[in-house]
Amino acid sequence: MNQQHQDERTRIREAMDRLLAGQATTSNGSLTVKALAEEAGVHRMALLKRHGDLKNEFYGRVRAETTQIPESEKRLRQTVSKLKKTVSNQKTEIDDLRQQVTSLALASAVLIDGQGTPPAPSPLPTDARDNVIPFPSSGA
Repeated sequence: MNQQHQDERTRIREAMDRLLAGQATTSNGSLTVKALAEEAGVHRMALLKRHGDLKNEFYGRVRAETTQIPESEKRLRQTVSKLKKTVSNQKTEIDDLRQQVTSLALASAVLIDGQGTPPAPSPLPTDARDNVIPFPSSGA
């Protein structure tokens, strides 16, 4: 490990201590990787790629030493909550659509069955047959 690398690690650990103590000097004081990198004077990608163990250590200390939940975990929890709600809504919608499909299939079957055979004429009572006058054919 070269001196510059060791220097960065030292600055990151000191920045952790300041942030957790609530004594931020160069960042906004939030308990995030962005604020940690800013406080340590290190590029955020350098912190994430070269010092991933320190990032994990930071979040572990945030959980252990404060009652706060890290911002990334809060965002993930919110996303999970939204997704659960979406899944629930979609399940309800799918159930409704299945009921509609069943109803429409039954209605379709009734309509198709009714088209196949013409309705049988209802027989007229015997006393009404004498009152029936046929229409003249159109060819007369």
